[in-house]
Amino acid sequence: MAATGRGHTRWGLILPFLAVPVLLLGFLVIGLFMWGQTDEDDTRGGGTATVPCAEALAFGGAERPGGAEVGHCAVQRGIDTAYTAVLRMPRADVRDWLRATYPDAPEARTGGSCAALCLDVTHEDGMPGAAEAHVVQVRVEYVNAETARVRFSAFTM
Repeated sequence: MAATGRGHTRWGLILPFLAVPVLLLGFLVIGLFMWGQTDEDDTRGGGTATVPCAEALAFGGAERPGGAEVGHCAVQRGIDTAYTAVLRMPRADVRDWLRATYPDAPEARTGGSCAALCLDVTHEDGMPGAAEAHVVQVRVEYVNAETARVRFSAFTM
């Protein structure tokens, strides 16, 4: 009777074949994780990207107000598209700019959760025909007696 040796099994032949799929699966998981991390600035995946403020405002049917200092403007794309813009402008010009930009919209409101002025415009409620957005929200904060900070948001739903 030939001795096969106690404690020896045939796993020595099978183990390398089982290790290959496990290693491939591990590399696949690590690769997908790394690929997901590299897409942070890709706006198609929901990331935010800086854009020219003229583009952000135009999406909501607006133009840069005269005398306004442009702040940060961005876009985020996913299922919906959302543009944001932050402007600083003369406080006295804000209401006139809103009325000229959205003449068919309701009057900007004050009080409640609004810091100074709020305006919400939809296609059913005064959105200009050139706008690609479904909704525009404008939030105005008074920085001082002469200056207002305007937060403009235009998005699809």
